[in-house]
Amino acid sequence: MPYRCFLSAKIHRATITEARVDYEGSISIDTSLLERAGILPFEQVDVYNVTNGERLTTYAIAGKPGEICLNGAAALKGSKGDLVIIASYLQLAPEEIATHTPRLVLLGPGNTPLPNSPC
Repeated sequence: MPYRCFLSAKIHRATITEARVDYEGSISIDTSLLERAGILPFEQVDVYNVTNGERLTTYAIAGKPGEICLNGAAALKGSKGDLVIIASYLQLAPEEIATHTPRLVLLGPGNTPLPNSPC
């Protein structure tokens, strides 16, 4: 049976704090949020811009507290203040699907996890 792709982790409704075109491409994410979501530095992520509808694939790098920064060409897909969803995915074997639960981090103002956030 083939592996299937499922959501691994989601950082929901993060606010972009900065967009730097003159930088090697990636997205800088608050290190504590990466840990909470179980996303590793240099792991591939998709970024869904809730504000303008743009979507992109890049990789995560460790950022400063509260930071969500689009870097390089990704910076052209969003602006400071935009709301984004950051998602990572994984491949699961059929026998792993029933027990899989993605890690969800729901954010409020200042990119802080909400009290009811599952992770």
